[in-house]
Amino acid sequence: MLKEIESYCSKLLRIHEFTDWTEAQNGLQVENSGQVNKIVAAVDVSCRTVRMAVERKASLMMVHHGLFWGGMRPWVGKRYELIRDLIKHDIALFSCHLPLDAHPTLGNNAQLAQVLGLSQIEPFMEMKGQFIGYKGVLKIRREELKSLFEKVLGSSCVVLGCGPEQCEKIGIVSGGAGEEVTDAFYEGVDTYITGEGPHWTWTTAQELGINVLYGGHYMTERFGIRALATHVAEHFNIPWEFMDDPSGL
Repeated sequence: MLKEIESYCSKLLRIHEFTDWTEAQNGLQVENSGQVNKIVAAVDVSCRTVRMAVERKASLMMVHHGLFWGGMRPWVGKRYELIRDLIKHDIALFSCHLPLDAHPTLGNNAQLAQVLGLSQIEPFMEMKGQFIGYKGVLKIRREELKSLFEKVLGSSCVVLGCGPEQCEKIGIVSGGAGEEVTDAFYEGVDTYITGEGPHWTWTTAQELGINVLYGGHYMTERFGIRALATHVAEHFNIPWEFMDDPSGL
């Protein structure tokens, strides 16, 4: 079952067509004995989420940020505990980064564009040779968009209100894409939605005359992994559960 799920997800997400950051290591990162009786999904793999997976008696963990984001480190201390618990409890780990961001229906950005109600949706923001975001049209006042975005997220957002009060052309790239605010402007959007960005984007947004909404790296990247796990669980008729572990970032 595990090999079938791995193959299905790799094709569905076009994993082998993407160049990603080296640390992403998209695909199956840890094997198990081959059986999958329950799937759990999380934004990040960590000691905490692995323990949550153990408590839920999962056999496959699907995440957006996998084992290697912090680089290769010795398997000691908490790192050892994480690896030990995966192997001891026969939990496989599947991770997918940019291919999940970019997916036209299951991805973080497509999901956000849909729930926010954008129309005329098209690919947006090229990274590593692939468009990973989506942009579209939504005529809405900036304060109303803030309220809608916060309702969708279930948490507050930060607004750099440097563009028009009446938003219309909106671009979305989840996660930590604040540094790409200039690219967003030159792709023709008046409002840019992402997770987080550096302090200097405040002055850049002023100079460009663009609105920027920061919803949090974690909060904007829950959508894709939940959609992926739902899809896979339904396709293979396996129960699944989302494990929420918000970072506040």
